[in-house]
Amino acid sequence: MTIPKSHILTSRVHIITLFIMCILTCIQSSCTDDNSFSASPNNRLAFSIDSIKLDTLFSTVPSPTRTFWVYNNSGDGIRCSNIRLQNGNQTGYRVNVNGIYLGEAQGYQIYDEEIRKGDSIRVFVELTSPNNGQDTPQLVEDNIIFTLESGVQQEMPLKAWSWDADIRYNPVVESNIVLSSTKPIIVYGTMKVNEGATLTIPAGTTLYMHNGATIDVYGRLICEGSAGNEITIRGDRLDNMFDYLPYDGVSGQWGGIIFRESSYDNAIRFTDIHTANTAIECDSADVARQKLTIANATIHNNKGYGVLANHCRTSIENTQITNSLNDCLAIHGGHTDVNNCTIAQFYPFDGNRGAALSFSNAKTTDYLNVRNSIITGYGDDVIETNIIDTISSDYSIDHCTIRCQKENIDTTKVKDCIYEDIEDTTVAGWKNFNNIDTELLRYDFSLSPRSLAIDAADANTALPTDRNATRRDDKPDMGCYEAVKKDEE
Repeated sequence: MTIPKSHILTSRVHIITLFIMCILTCIQSSCTDDNSFSASPNNRLAFSIDSIKLDTLFSTVPSPTRTFWVYNNSGDGIRCSNIRLQNGNQTGYRVNVNGIYLGEAQGYQIYDEEIRKGDSIRVFVELTSPNNGQDTPQLVEDNIIFTLESGVQQEMPLKAWSWDADIRYNPVVESNIVLSSTKPIIVYGTMKVNEGATLTIPAGTTLYMHNGATIDVYGRLICEGSAGNEITIRGDRLDNMFDYLPYDGVSGQWGGIIFRESSYDNAIRFTDIHTANTAIECDSADVARQKLTIANATIHNNKGYGVLANHCRTSIENTQITNSLNDCLAIHGGHTDVNNCTIAQFYPFDGNRGAALSFSNAKTTDYLNVRNSIITGYGDDVIETNIIDTISSDYSIDHCTIRCQKENIDTTKVKDCIYEDIEDTTVAGWKNFNNIDTELLRYDFSLSPRSLAIDAADANTALPTDRNATRRDDKPDMGCYEAVKKDEE
């Protein structure tokens, strides 16, 4: 029996029609499910974190932005009849919900925000807290209130510590002053010390430098810290880049200190300077006059040089100069004495790091004397020399632990030194020190019990006390830290 073609065509049309109707039914069913919102009190929102914590911030200074996600995993759509800041604009928090800023125009709240099942929205939070009128950090709290259509309220707590600060914009020192404040001091721009003026920073002061801020010295700078009551000069970020890494551990947070040609008789004692670009730079000057004395200091983790001295007279003793993208200590001519210093190049943020110690002779008055020090790092050779004229250059390195290729060393200039074995991974390099943590970026340059530098300094020229003002024993150690012997523990 032959089926007419018209019947076959009609049957195909019916099948196609039925298929299309099934698809439309599925789409309609899906749309109906997505548009289904429940007012059941059993349906709740979920959050990616349990609270926003901004740690310690300076009052009136905007915080970094924090963010969290709001999820609807309930199986039905949820309407938030209201999302608001509990205290409105009273605490300084700023909130953006799903692209809508909860500002004054919105009455610090939004209405009828829909979160479909399986969907999410993102919330951004910042804080600029007002001055609190106290000398110590004060807790600043608020809550983001999510009021659901069911009447259920869910909260996201906001917490921070706000610290009133003495903020100084491009300050100029025109006479002899002692820097003082009952609050933390933050410097924006350039702190300039005019020629003929002296700025004294007393013991116990912490100077917070904003991004790019510098101390530009045409006159004189005296950092007069003391053992146990040191001066700290650092960046002004108090928060973390990552959970394990505070911004205070990230180089390049501020500009550094520059001593201009007209600046002489500067002193930096018991001072910790870190996370700058170039921490200390000295312009060319008359080598017959003392440009800078650095004693019992720490200069660590800088994005340029640690100390850069250009044809001037400097003295550096009992000082840790460590981890710089460029050279840790760079001496370009002049007259420099270095004694009982730890100069170590383990800069973590760039494999193209400079030397631990570099020096060159640019003029006929060049003189460098390095004694009782540790000069080490990751590289096979961390001492870099550029001697243009050997007749006009006079340098000596004695009683030091050095990491370099011995065949590249002028043994008439380098005497009584310990050469690290490049292949040795048990006592040389970073094994000299108690902790070089390359994962968490924690550094402790006090001497390990296995260090080659222990008992190896010259007792006739070593300094009587170390970086921390601890008395050295009859067999003093190289470097700025005297090791704690077992019988002293």
